[in-house]
Amino acid sequence: MTLAEDTGPERGGDDLLAAEYVLGVLPAEERQIASRRIDAETEFARLVDGWEVSLSPLAAAYPEIEPPASVKAAVDRRLFTSTAAVTTPAESRGGLWSSLAFWRGLAAVAVAALAIYIAVPTLNPPVEQPQARLVASLAADGSDVKYLAVYDVAHHEVGLSHVSGERAAGKDFELWMIEGKNPPVSMGVIPAGATAHIVVSPAAQQKLAQGAVLAVSLEPAGGSPTGQPTGPVVAAGDLKSI
Repeated sequence: MTLAEDTGPERGGDDLLAAEYVLGVLPAEERQIASRRIDAETEFARLVDGWEVSLSPLAAAYPEIEPPASVKAAVDRRLFTSTAAVTTPAESRGGLWSSLAFWRGLAAVAVAALAIYIAVPTLNPPVEQPQARLVASLAADGSDVKYLAVYDVAHHEVGLSHVSGERAAGKDFELWMIEGKNPPVSMGVIPAGATAHIVVSPAAQQKLAQGAVLAVSLEPAGGSPTGQPTGPVVAAGDLKSI
């Protein structure tokens, strides 16, 4: 397999399907199928569990956001300051839980609270944030090398988590960007270790932000001597938004 040939969708079978399920990038129909497989297939469920553990550090990059205090105040006013409905003796005997008026009133309150919650971002629009991160699961048929790649648009760097597979003695893994049918562009040798960060050049930043393909090849120590891949592709995948 050459790097120029391996520019299609991610490979890796059930393992990559499990990763995409955890990342939430599957289409609705495929996600339903994967969800049913989790209930029916122990091995597939184990793959999903493994990816949830591997990807859980991503959540740390997104701080919790609490709704404005005005939302709770508005709900409290709606719930606790409205005029109480007058109950009939029959309603009193039936109790609150069997009161049709109570449930209709509660439904109205819920709808009003939801409307207030939806309206708050419109009244107080948040600061618009650029698309912060793109993710790719890198794998290939016949290879045990797997990486998780996260492109941080704001900081212009690719973070790599080494999931599995080892480089041969005297060899290095090199990261490449592929845009359409253009020749692969080297992004640098991947440092050894569980995690690595590669700074993206200004020329490649916009291309990556639009969703290019990332690939990993096995090269001589220090990287390709020609500026183009010389070894086999051991992992590849498309960048997708999260």
